[in-house]
Amino acid sequence: AAMPGLLLGDEAPNFEAETTQGRIRFHDFLGDSWGILFSHPRDFTPVCTTELGRAAKLAAEFSKRNVKMIALSIDSVQDHLSWSKVWGTGRHEGSLCCCLALKGGAAGLSRSSRAVGQTSSAQPLTLSPCAQVFVFGPDKKLKLSILYPATTGRNFDEILRVVDSLQLTAYKKVATPVDWKPGDSVMVVPTLPDEEAKKLFPKGVFTKDLPSGKKYLRYTPQP
Repeated sequence: AAMPGLLLGDEAPNFEAETTQGRIRFHDFLGDSWGILFSHPRDFTPVCTTELGRAAKLAAEFSKRNVKMIALSIDSVQDHLSWSKVWGTGRHEGSLCCCLALKGGAAGLSRSSRAVGQTSSAQPLTLSPCAQVFVFGPDKKLKLSILYPATTGRNFDEILRVVDSLQLTAYKKVATPVDWKPGDSVMVVPTLPDEEAKKLFPKGVFTKDLPSGKKYLRYTPQP
C-alpha cells in the first residue's frame, strides 16, 4: 500500500514559503520548469550538509535539464543563509533555494514523514529522522518520490538519472530498463503498436529474446 500523503500523479500543493530568495508560491516558482523538492530534518546536520554541497556543484546539470531545486527544513531563513555559507552557494545559484515555512496543506507533501513545514499557528511540525525527494513535472504533478533515512545521504547521480528517464518518457514516449544510464538503449512503451514504433524511432526497433519466445521487450537506441 502507498504511504499516506502525496501520491504519484497528484498535483503539488501550491504552498507559500519564505526562502533564502524571498517569498515564493510553489507553482509560480516552478513556472514551466521541472522541480525537485528535498526535505531535510533540520539545518546543519552533517549528512544534509554534504548533500546540499553536492546539489550546489550540480546546479548547472539540473539547470540544463530545466529543473529547479528547492530544499526544505523547519529552521529559519537566517539559519538557511548561514548554512548556505557552509556548503558554498548563495543567491547567484538561481536553481537552488532553501525554504522555511510551509503553511497548512503543504504538510500533505508527506504526512508519513511529518517532514517540512509549520502550522498556521507557527508551531513547527515534528520531524521524523528521514529525508525525502520529490520530482515534479512542468504540469505540477508528482513524478517520483524517494524516502531515505536521515543517516543515508541521497545519491545525486541517481537523482539526475531518474530525471533523465522521466524526461525521456515525457518527451520521447520511451521507458528505461533496469540499470539504464544515459546513452543506453531504451524501451518502446507497450501501448505503442509496432508500425507506429517503426515510424517514431527511425534508428530501428529490436526485440530481446525471452525463454517464452514472446517479443514484447522492444528496444531502440536512445532518441
